[in-house]
Order: sequence, then C-alpha cells, then structure tokens
Amino acid sequence: MTAKEIIKPENLVYTKTKVMTDVPMHYCPGCSHGVIHKLIAEAIEEMGIQEKTIGVAPVGCSVFAYNYLDVDFQEAAHGRAPAVATAIKRLQPDKCVFTYQGDGDLAAIGTAETIHTCNRGENIVIFFINNAIYGMTGGQMAPTTLEGMKTSTCPYGRNTDIYGFPLKISDLLAELDGTCYVTRQSVHKVGNIVKAKKAIKKALQNSMDGKGTSVVEFVSSCNSGWKMSPHKANLWMEENMFAKYPLGDLKDTEKKHYGQ
Repeated sequence: MTAKEIIKPENLVYTKTKVMTDVPMHYCPGCSHGVIHKLIAEAIEEMGIQEKTIGVAPVGCSVFAYNYLDVDFQEAAHGRAPAVATAIKRLQPDKCVFTYQGDGDLAAIGTAETIHTCNRGENIVIFFINNAIYGMTGGQMAPTTLEGMKTSTCPYGRNTDIYGFPLKISDLLAELDGTCYVTRQSVHKVGNIVKAKKAIKKALQNSMDGKGTSVVEFVSSCNSGWKMSPHKANLWMEENMFAKYPLGDLKDTEKKHYGQ
C-alpha cells in the first residue's frame, strides 16, 4: 500500500480533533492533562458546540488549557474560575461554559467560589483535576493529599492531627441542591477513558440544557510531583487514590443520588 492510499479518507481510522490546536504540549510525560484535554476537545467537536463553548482556566498547570483547546477562553485569578464562569453564563446563557481546575485551586483558595457556585446551581461545568498535590509550584500538600502521603511541605507524610483529613470535595458538592451531576472518573486505562468521555459529554449537555451545575472530577497522577515514573504513578494511584476517591457517579438527578 502506498502512502497516498494510506491517507485516503476511506482508509482513515483516526485523526486529531480540530478543537485541539497544533501547539506542542508542555505537560510532563505521563500527565493526565493531555488525555483529558483531548477528551474535552473531542466531545466539543462531536457535539458541534465549538463556537458556543467558553472555557475558564485559573492558576496552576490547568491554566495552559487555553493553549491547546481551540475555544474562547478567559483566565481567572487563583480559585475564582467558578465566579468568572458564573458571570459569563449569566450574560451569555446560550453558551456552554466550563472551568478547568486543579485540586489546590478548586478545593483550597477557591473553596468558597466552588461551593456557592454549585449551591446556586449555576448552569456551568466544572472539570476538576485531582492529583492530590500542587503540581506546578513545587509539589506542596493540597487539600486532597492523602493521609501519610509525602509532599514538599509534609516530607514525613500528611499528619491528620496537624493538617486535618483529605477533603472529598466532590462528595460535598454532590450534597448541594444546585448540582445536577457529580461524577468521579480517571483516564489511566482505555476503559476509563471511554467512561470519562461519556461523562464529559453528559456534563456539557447539562450546561446547554440549563439543568444546574455539573462536576466531573478526574482522579489523576502527578508523576513529577510524586517522584515516580508514569507507570509507577498509575499503579500508586490505583492502589491508594481510588480507595479514598472511588470512581463512579456520585450524583445524577436523572437517575438517583449517590448512596440511595
């Protein structure tokens, strides 16, 4: 088979979504951000809402989403993405509006904005990357850091007597009346990637349909911050993170609430 035959449309099996830019990604090898970006971009393209979509990215590794997703973007101060997204959606209710936030941003400095946005039931999507550490700024302890987990600011492991317990923020958000869909996903295996993409599409559609706030948490690895190879980081995530942050739907108002 010649090269020309290989690239004929009838021979095309897979191609990069047009919603992804051609900018080379800077993320560390093994990082989940790239996969999640791709899934969000594919969902936007397949739903035909590229021209209607507006993203909001705050401080941290998540801020670079605007480099790779070819949709309108607004930067926000650290933790303030839900507040900015609220304003955008209220001013332009026909748009599909989402935030893209890390755990330090969403569950630490942005806790108030996150909780009150969800409690009001703003018609936005919150994509939440939970790798239990501050990845960009030096690997410090985050609200989601596991008990006993070592970081640059708790080198002997998180001591709950001093620092308190890991914050299961998505479980808290699921209890609020304003959230319509809260789910916890991962992208470390093909099967999980398929489930994650379905969750992304559902959340984006909820924003368009005005059903309330959707939260999609991605339990992720940070192999650089964790000082592990990508493979070992994924194994550690499976063995430790999933026990504290189990995957699956926490709330879906179209079905039933978690725990019922």
